[in-house]
Amino acid sequence: MISNSNKIIFLFLSVLILAGCKDSKEYIEEGFVEVNGGKVWYRMNGKGPETPLLLLHGGPGSSSFSFDPLTALSEDRPIIFYDQLGSGRSDRISDTSLMTVERYVEEVEQLRKSLELEKVYVYGHSWGTALGLEYYLKYPKHVKGIIFSSPYFSTKRWIKDANKLVKKLPDSVQQIIKINEKNKTFDNPRYKEAVNLFYAKHLRRKERPQSRKDSANMFFGTNVYEYMWGPSEFTATGTLLNYDRIDKLQEVDVPTLFMTGTYDEARPETVKNYQRLVSGSEYVEISEAGHATLNDNQSQTIKAVKRFIDSLDKEETQ
Repeated sequence: MISNSNKIIFLFLSVLILAGCKDSKEYIEEGFVEVNGGKVWYRMNGKGPETPLLLLHGGPGSSSFSFDPLTALSEDRPIIFYDQLGSGRSDRISDTSLMTVERYVEEVEQLRKSLELEKVYVYGHSWGTALGLEYYLKYPKHVKGIIFSSPYFSTKRWIKDANKLVKKLPDSVQQIIKINEKNKTFDNPRYKEAVNLFYAKHLRRKERPQSRKDSANMFFGTNVYEYMWGPSEFTATGTLLNYDRIDKLQEVDVPTLFMTGTYDEARPETVKNYQRLVSGSEYVEISEAGHATLNDNQSQTIKAVKRFIDSLDKEETQ
């Protein structure tokens, strides 16, 4: 039997524990970090004791906006959102000398140092997987594990996959793409319609509310995307045209999870081949999803990420 006084103490302690858990999940720190070329915006959700999860968005030139559902993981650990220079809420740039893979790697390191994060799990999506790989190759001691979501490691391989998907479109649409790419008339309305059809099948299969579309468009760094990549997901004309780091995957020596959508531009067949290059790595396919797995199948994506990082934390404590 518990005495009344002990009951009161027990209840008081329980309230404190619950309040602490609530504070941990609801804790938000937001601000800017000075990096080479300007200031980048970041937000840290949660302050739990487990290893922080650092999010590297796609593009180049996209933003962390699409990562918002991952706040669900902030009860146990800090989740760090940040917008790469030239996009999102970070400073916009026009100096193309700042739009390099090497500078973005140093930007990640400057952010890590500023936030005093000794070790992190890196979650990269699309272009963010290339950035995550490059960061790991230069600063491996700060990376405890990597999640490669819808990965991009080679422009040649990406375009090869994109061409296979384009060939599944109606012949008339293929012709529109072929003609306008030959003439470089990327602003042609019919070309834009063809691009949107491809995106509806392989980029984002679930429609977003107009408010989220508007926000995503506002945050997008178009000049960074076009300078480094090109006019569309299946047409590369920028500085990443000859980018290829597939051979570096075999150097990854931390727990690694590969994820991609069933209908992803990062085709499952290709991602499985990448996964085989990293010893001991795992592969998860997100059903009914295109490239934007957090948009198309949020619950399965979050579940896969949580299982992976929780299992690593558990192994460390055993």
